[in-house]
Amino acid sequence: MPEKYLENCLYFTVNKLSRVISKMAEESFRPTGITPTHGFMMMLVNNKPGISQSELAEELHMTPSTITRFVDKLVVKGLAERKVQGKMSHIHPTQAGTDIQTDLEKAWKDLYRTYSDLLGEEEGKALTKATHLAAGQLES
Repeated sequence: MPEKYLENCLYFTVNKLSRVISKMAEESFRPTGITPTHGFMMMLVNNKPGISQSELAEELHMTPSTITRFVDKLVVKGLAERKVQGKMSHIHPTQAGTDIQTDLEKAWKDLYRTYSDLLGEEEGKALTKATHLAAGQLES
């Protein structure tokens, strides 16, 4: 039965989970006016003003070119600014970027609450931890 193959395939199930949680995250972050990934990036920038683009890439597990595009979007939206020192770009929040922090934290908490209500809080934490550990092991 093909459906059993899919249920037992890590690739398929992780992608399915990604689509489902992405939809939830987009709904939670919609009031902020930015995507969940932009929101998490902005929270990092707010928590560490002057963070380098390479640090953002490492923290978010993204390629430098993707980080550049995402930072460009935050700059265009007036939430962040880039300061270049030599070959390094450092990202700082603007006042608007700082002002949105509370909304971003609320969106993150709303996302957490949404999936915790569906999975159960402990199950959600266990799934998050197991997924994080598996990704780390597979990455090495």
